[in-house]
Amino acid sequence: MIFIAVKFTIRPERADEWLALVDDFTRATRDEPGNIFFEWSRSVDTPDQFVLLEAFASSAAGAAHVGSEHFKTAMAWMPDVVATTPEIINVEVPGEGWSRMAEVTPRASQDHP
Repeated sequence: MIFIAVKFTIRPERADEWLALVDDFTRATRDEPGNIFFEWSRSVDTPDQFVLLEAFASSAAGAAHVGSEHFKTAMAWMPDVVATTPEIINVEVPGEGWSRMAEVTPRASQDHP
């Protein structure tokens, strides 16, 4: 599996519209046959920063994503909205998606915390 984490720092005046701007790109990527997940989060520490976690089934699926029309379209307009060059981690890891964390398991409900 190819796992990618990208930090996008957006121009402050455009940050509140970022998720709407990437909506078509997000939907199209999620529809790709090799996509495992494609999830956006907004930083709680840096409000103009968004983190994208994405995974693809193989390096070929990742290459197909980068070669897609929706990827090329997004890369064409993103430079006008980002404040800095995005930071990325791109690694190949074993597995087929999220695993469960061994150290934390929900306890049975209690009347009080």
